[in-house]
Formats: sequence, C-alpha cells, structure tokens
Amino acid sequence: MSLLLLAVAPVTIVILYIYFKDKFEKEPIKFLLKNVLLGATASVLITFILSVVLNLIHPLDNEKSVLQMFIKAFFVVALVEEFSKFIIVKFYAQKNKEFNEPFDGIVYAVMVSMGFALLENILYVFKYGAGVGVVRAFTAVPAHATFGILMGYYMGKAKFSKNKFQLNLLGLLAATIFHGAYDFFLFINFIPGMLTGAILSLLTGIVLARKAIIKHQNSSVFKV
Repeated sequence: MSLLLLAVAPVTIVILYIYFKDKFEKEPIKFLLKNVLLGATASVLITFILSVVLNLIHPLDNEKSVLQMFIKAFFVVALVEEFSKFIIVKFYAQKNKEFNEPFDGIVYAVMVSMGFALLENILYVFKYGAGVGVVRAFTAVPAHATFGILMGYYMGKAKFSKNKFQLNLLGLLAATIFHGAYDFFLFINFIPGMLTGAILSLLTGIVLARKAIIKHQNSSVFKV
C-alpha cells in the first residue's frame, strides 16, 4: 500500500495543481477523470504497439552509441509517447464541448499525461522500489506534466484558430523536443556530466510551461 501511495501521490499533486490553476471555469471532474483513464489505458496501449513495431523495424541494441541513443530518445520514446497522448487530446478532449477556452488544452493534455505517468509510475515503483519512486516524484512525473503543458498550450490555441493543423502539430513537436532532450541526456549517462543536460532541459521546460499557464490564464474568455 505504501508503494502504491508513493506512485500515486505525485501524480495526484500535479492533477490538483492544474485543476486549481484553471481559475475561471473549472472542467467537470468526471470528464477530467475520463481523460486520466484514457491516458493510463489507450495512450499506453498505443505506445506499446508503436514501440514494438519500431523495434522490429530498427532495433537499437548499442546503449553506448550516442547516435542510437539520440534516435531512441527522440523517436522511439519521446515521439511515440507524446503522439500517443496527442491522439487522445486531439480526438477526444479537443472535440468535446467542455473544451471551451485555450487553457483547457493545458488541462486536458496534462490529465492524459498524468494518466500515462500514473501507470508508468506504478510499474516502476513496484519493480524497483521506494527509492525509484521518490526520484521519479521529482523528475519523471514533473517532466510528463511539463511536456503536457507545452503540448496543451498550442492545442488550446489550435481549438480556436484557423490554423488548427499547424498549431496542433506545434504542440506535438514542442512536447517531443523537450521530452527527447530530457531522455537523451539520461540515456547517454555513460558520458560524464550529461545528467546536467537532463536537469537543465527539464528546468527550461518548467519555466516555459509556467509562462504558458500564465499566458492562457490572462487571456481566458471567462476572466472577470
């Protein structure tokens, strides 16, 4: 039970943080939970299928190759995972009537991302123990939230723009770039000092994510 709590707690904190950042027109809790559930099921399933296909097409078996780790970080992991979340936001949340202001892009992208992070966290914590759970609470979970905010910022703009395709694609691209950079530096930890790159890329993403939240809050059509 303590391991389960350790896995669930950081995800819950992020969900509540974003929920209360949605200051002017709260989203229905039932619909939010549906997005979390889809993140934990459908997006994980899509990720699994695409990962298997990519590994069959082009196996990456040299963990000491910087090039292979670059491909793995940006394409096999980042693009696949963010695309699996993007699909849910694009074809489920973004089309719903509850998605009625740009900030909702951030809300729903984070909900889907937290669903994904929740299942991932549970698997990691039960496999590797409490120590990994503590580390992930301050790294992987905030990272998934950050990527979700960056994606959702552009997807929120896309819903109310004539340039829907371009802005949605920009959201996917932003999340993939930051996710890929974060993972790449972790994957090449055989080179001394590369962990610093992962930390810096995550901190940069967090700063941009915070600005994205403030910008959509200030432009809310429900702001009094």
